[in-house]
Amino acid sequence: MKCTVQAFGITREIAGSKEVVVELPEGSTVSDFKTVLFSQFPRLSTLTSLFIAVNQAYAEDSQVLKTEDEIALIPPVAGG
Repeated sequence: MKCTVQAFGITREIAGSKEVVVELPEGSTVSDFKTVLFSQFPRLSTLTSLFIAVNQAYAEDSQVLKTEDEIALIPPVAGG
């Protein structure tokens, strides 16, 4: 399945685009997604707090993804 992923902040800079497509087998989990994503964009794995959101909610690594899911990369946030 092809998953379209929205990238924000530093994740957009690393990916080189605000949207990337990741190819995954049916039944893949968020953990599987991160493995594929980090192989495509190794610098993403160095971020100290990268969160994955699925359908506008933070996702657990065990969550199973579906083709129609809206996936977003939530970068580290700094400020005060």
